[in-house]
Amino acid sequence: MPIQLTSQAYCKMLLHAAKYPHCAVNGLLVAEKTKEKKKDGHSGPVLCVDCVPLFHGTLALAPMLEVALTLIDTWCKENNYIIVGYYQANEQTQDSRPNQVAQKVAARISENFNDAVIVMVDSSRLTMSCFEPILFIYDYIENKWKKREVTM
Repeated sequence: MPIQLTSQAYCKMLLHAAKYPHCAVNGLLVAEKTKEKKKDGHSGPVLCVDCVPLFHGTLALAPMLEVALTLIDTWCKENNYIIVGYYQANEQTQDSRPNQVAQKVAARISENFNDAVIVMVDSSRLTMSCFEPILFIYDYIENKWKKREVTM
């Protein structure tokens, strides 16, 4: 299912990565919960209205991550949102592949939202004049996270 980012979600994600260029950063993508489906039985693209930055530095702190996911999930339920994805920018600017932490968190998100995505920020293309997308989106297809083409 296609995913779209609002300017707010996109900018918060990039600003989080830009504020900590020497660290790995991560966060969650949230969308408004909708029940309507089109006549063909499918819903339209998922619109991520916001992102919630989590950590910078060490991303694999399991207890802190569990608490953060629980708190954000509670907040989402109270405000009619749903967690639809996970974003990350790796510490090594040349590496924009999802690591084990990204895959595990996204797998947990997919338990509640089938079309969960991983959005990887390509830190090597983060410049003052970035006019092209600097994100890679991964979908879970055939038991693997596969990169999808990003369009503006």
